[in-house]
Parts: sequence; structure tokens; C-alpha cells
Amino acid sequence: MTATLRFWAAAREAAGAAEETVRAATLAEALDEALRVRGGTEGGGAELSRVLARSSVLVDGVQVGRTDPSTVQLPDGAVVEILPPFAGG
Repeated sequence: MTATLRFWAAAREAAGAAEETVRAATLAEALDEALRVRGGTEGGGAELSRVLARSSVLVDGVQVGRTDPSTVQLPDGAVVEILPPFAGG
């Protein structure tokens, strides 16, 4: 299965891309793949890992909230929006 990750604001800067396609069955697998291709949390993915820890995530427009990402199944073609906190009001 494939999913499209869309990175917004600080997540886009940390990922170095606005979006990418990954092969994953769960949200956890998708996020892990995004980190893996950047060198993991100890390598180039460290900043992305920090941003992900404080971001809101939507899967096909539905907020995931504090649900364990390993339990969030991704349908084929899912769109995952990664939204870091925004400054301002």
C-alpha cells in the first residue's frame, strides 16, 4: 500500500520536501519510513523526528489525535497531513 505524506511549515523544512510517497500499512510505518530515508533519528531525520513529536496528524482529513500510530491503518492511497504547531492567532 502507498500513502502520501504532506509536510507543512516546519515539517516541510525539516523533511526537505513538501510531500513524498511511502509504502506503509500503518501510520507508524509511514512515519518510520520518512525518518529512515533521512538517516533515522540519529542522522538527518533528527529534526524531523522532533517536529513529528509535536505535530498534529490527519489521515484522509481525520485527526489522529493521541492514537497510537501503530494502530492507525492506512488505506491504499491515503493522504497523511503533518501539521506542526503554528505561531500567531
